[in-house]
Amino acid sequence: MNSTIESNPLLDRLPKHLKQFIKPQDYSDYTPINQAVWRYVMRKNVDYLSKVAHSSYLEGLKKTGIEVDNIPSMYGMNRILTEIGWAAVAVDGFIPPNAFMEFQAYNVLVIASDIRQLEHIEYTPAPDIIHEGAGHAPIIANPEYAEYLRRFGEIGCKAISSHKDYQMYEAIRLLSILKEAEDTPQADIDAAEKAVEDLQNNMGELSEMAQIRNLHWWTVEYGLIGTVDNPKIYGAGLLSSIGESAWCMTDNVKKIPYDISAANQSFDITKLQPQLYVTPDFAYLSLVLEEFANKMALRTGGLSGINKLIHSNALGTIELSTGIQISGVFTNVIEEEGKPVYIQTTGKTALSYREKELVGHGTTKHTEGFGSPIGKLKGINLAIEDMSPRDLSAYSITESKTVTLEFEGDITVKGEIITGSRNLHGEIILISLKNCTVTHGATILFQPEWGIYDMAVGKKVISAFSGPADVNSFDLISHVPTSKTIKAKHTAERDDLEVLYQTVRNIRETKDTETSLALIFDKLRTNHTNDWLLAVEITELLNDRNEPQLLQEIMVYLDQLKVKRPEVAHLIAGGLDLIFDKEKA
Repeated sequence: MNSTIESNPLLDRLPKHLKQFIKPQDYSDYTPINQAVWRYVMRKNVDYLSKVAHSSYLEGLKKTGIEVDNIPSMYGMNRILTEIGWAAVAVDGFIPPNAFMEFQAYNVLVIASDIRQLEHIEYTPAPDIIHEGAGHAPIIANPEYAEYLRRFGEIGCKAISSHKDYQMYEAIRLLSILKEAEDTPQADIDAAEKAVEDLQNNMGELSEMAQIRNLHWWTVEYGLIGTVDNPKIYGAGLLSSIGESAWCMTDNVKKIPYDISAANQSFDITKLQPQLYVTPDFAYLSLVLEEFANKMALRTGGLSGINKLIHSNALGTIELSTGIQISGVFTNVIEEEGKPVYIQTTGKTALSYREKELVGHGTTKHTEGFGSPIGKLKGINLAIEDMSPRDLSAYSITESKTVTLEFEGDITVKGEIITGSRNLHGEIILISLKNCTVTHGATILFQPEWGIYDMAVGKKVISAFSGPADVNSFDLISHVPTSKTIKAKHTAERDDLEVLYQTVRNIRETKDTETSLALIFDKLRTNHTNDWLLAVEITELLNDRNEPQLLQEIMVYLDQLKVKRPEVAHLIAGGLDLIFDKEKA
């Protein structure tokens, strides 16, 4: 299959800090066993999900070019996804939540290109191409749901994290890698599980990012749609799990009407979900998302928004009422009667307007931080931003004037005005002063020998969000995960089994009726006594060839294997059902 990268305009416009997570999908990495795992899961899914999934699922498989018999090529998918306004990229396992959300905002589907091991064919906690490609991709062919996903990404990437969220992300990523890898010592898995559990029990108040990740989990990943009594599946985690898609439809799983309270319902990626939420339709998902967004600092701003940024200890942005945006790591806020009166960043800071950095006010200018008063002048009802030229002149807020500006909250700015910058509406958004002293009571916040003082103008903070206003202001090439996914080991036994799988695959694809299946089966039961999937594939071919004697022999072998390996008995039975139920139909 061709692995040449097919261009997609959506990928071309991705910012550099997202492109750092993209890796090539080397299609030659997929082994014959990988292909057999994909085919088994997809055949089971299409057969079962046609009855219990939202109607968009089967339609979406066709629209997104996902085949049952072959692991999809990301680049082939991109050609087709372009037609519905989306693209796909390959990544290495879990990526940070903010980045994942931001990809969605650009209409780009993130696909972990690895595929689960045969031993984890029903479910893996690690993201893989079955989960992403066969789970997420088909549903985005539904325009209403696709817009929800894009909007979710747009809002979600602005959610403010706590300093513990990234620790949790790394812990979950490591756990998923260890559980999916072959021969991981149980002690290592136990230690990783304990680390996740300890963090889960010590997260404190849920951050915005933790809450919106919960909403993402209970909708995009594990969502049901319809009524509590008759739900259909649309969540990718369910669509890609042949075990849990059946389990979730039983009375063992509580069904709850979806609402904003799901934001506070945490989840465990390593276990079957004890409850699931049911949305009446896709439009309702967007209503709940907007309800949640209305509570975010992105829309409420204020003192609480600034405090969320300080608590995150990460790069964030506040926007003032004039539209000026201050991006940096916020470290302090002075408050008065529940309102912020002075904000302070530490380290590189940039000033922007409408997500575009102000000329001369990037991180090379503000290398050591930025501080500014917020609010109105004391005893004056008119805020600086609302003053007419005559008002500004009356209060000596003009070039070359030495002024003393006393703000509410006991903040005083005294210096000589050099110049001011205005927004598109003519409001002053920035005033630069020389020989300037800024104080809070007796505390000096800025002094003349520090250079020019740039004062942001705004009577209130209208927004606070994660990340910079202008993505080009900061070097965001960082936060690539420290842990890497672990590839399957090459052994002589494994390589021999791969050859047998490839031979059977070739027979099926070329409709070969001459090559002896008896010889392949003999090698399988002699050298690979634990493998079950290849025996099921041989059964399928024997049934098509009408070789009853060998077919009977292999059916007896599979019955014995069910007894020997009871943990896979239902998988064997499921594979045989596909063969013989199809024949009955």
